[in-house]
Amino acid sequence: MSLVQKYNVPGPRYTSYPTVPYWEENLFTVNQWKKALLESFVATNSTEGISLYIHLPFCESLCTFCGCNKRITKRHDVENPYIKAVLKEWDLYCELLPERPLIKEIHLGGGTPTFFSSANLTTLINGLFKNANKAKEHEFSFEGHPNNTSYEHLQTLYDLGFRRVSFGVQDYAEKVQKAINRNQSFHNVAKVTFWAREIGYTSVGHDLIFGLPFQTLDDVLDTIAKTNSLQPDRIAFYSYAHVPWIKGNGQRGFNDDDLPKDEVKRELYEKGKNELLARNYIEIGMDHFALETDNMTQSFKTGCLHRNFMGYTSSKTEVMIGLGVSSISDSWNAFAQNEKKLEDYYAALEKDELPIFRGHILNEEDLIIRKHILNLMCQFTTSWSDNATYFPEISSILSNLTEMEKDGLLEFGDQSILVTEKGKPYVRNICMAFDLRLKRKAPKTQLFSMTI
Repeated sequence: MSLVQKYNVPGPRYTSYPTVPYWEENLFTVNQWKKALLESFVATNSTEGISLYIHLPFCESLCTFCGCNKRITKRHDVENPYIKAVLKEWDLYCELLPERPLIKEIHLGGGTPTFFSSANLTTLINGLFKNANKAKEHEFSFEGHPNNTSYEHLQTLYDLGFRRVSFGVQDYAEKVQKAINRNQSFHNVAKVTFWAREIGYTSVGHDLIFGLPFQTLDDVLDTIAKTNSLQPDRIAFYSYAHVPWIKGNGQRGFNDDDLPKDEVKRELYEKGKNELLARNYIEIGMDHFALETDNMTQSFKTGCLHRNFMGYTSSKTEVMIGLGVSSISDSWNAFAQNEKKLEDYYAALEKDELPIFRGHILNEEDLIIRKHILNLMCQFTTSWSDNATYFPEISSILSNLTEMEKDGLLEFGDQSILVTEKGKPYVRNICMAFDLRLKRKAPKTQLFSMTI
């Protein structure tokens, strides 16, 4: 049996620990969330500030590879009510907090953030700072669709303090684009990339996906060659997450047989990765690459790289507030998720209530395991040499890792483990060994995408 066949199992991507399916929702209350948020905010706001993730869910068409929360519509009259709702939610948080928040990070995700007009995005960002201050060393970023991101979008957000943008490319092959209903040309991607650089963005990223329907090795190599010709500062090279059981995700435009499997899919990644490394990209965490000049590379080298519901970030804040439908907030010791349905989100805000419908309060064990998984995801190593990182179950976890050590995926040190180059593609599997909640209660149905 090959390593791919051996380790290609359903597993979390670990944007959080515990993962959402293992939150103890029955033990969670909104008042507990408020208390946990206040504790972390008071302790860290003046020194490190907070992060904001703002979910902008609207898209004009459905991409059938996407598992995100979105609302498909061509009606742009939905923009104003949504912006007003997000700003009202933010006002509710500001009324709760004892001092003006210091905003260090903002990320606009979706959906399609550039579905919104430049004027409405200006209203949104300016509205945030009516009750908040901007950190001196801030990083504001957004996701742009190459087909509808205009020069005005880029200039407006730049003027508002944004310096990083990522464009969803996925794959340039026509047959793949047709299968995932994501038709966009290299010309459009090149155009917005050049515009961003002309305006002054310091980090331009491209998101690529391997394992898409009908995708071949030639398709991946061609996509990476075209991408390299534009030299984006960051490249996310993701494994396609096939999760057709999630309600409303639209992943039914092709059959399972149309997807690359096992060694074939792994070859797409390995050959693609080699092409990126040969062109001076440095592997950063899981599925991410950056040029030496990008601040994410510097954060990786200095041990400051962080991972949360926004993905990889170049610095850490304990407090991350998620605004908008389905957004998840993180106070480090608690998680809270907003209503997933737009109508329920609006209804809560009309009652002057935070639109939270579930969450989790982390216990002491959760906090320790979270540190280990973050270390592995961000630095490919972790240690349990002190009281803050040691816990009694570590011996049983190590026994679960011996097979991976024999397969050359990791090396044991003195109270530490190091993920090897061979093991980096399997970092999700290594993290799963630390996931005691998953170990204690294995799911009866498939909850997660495959790890490889």
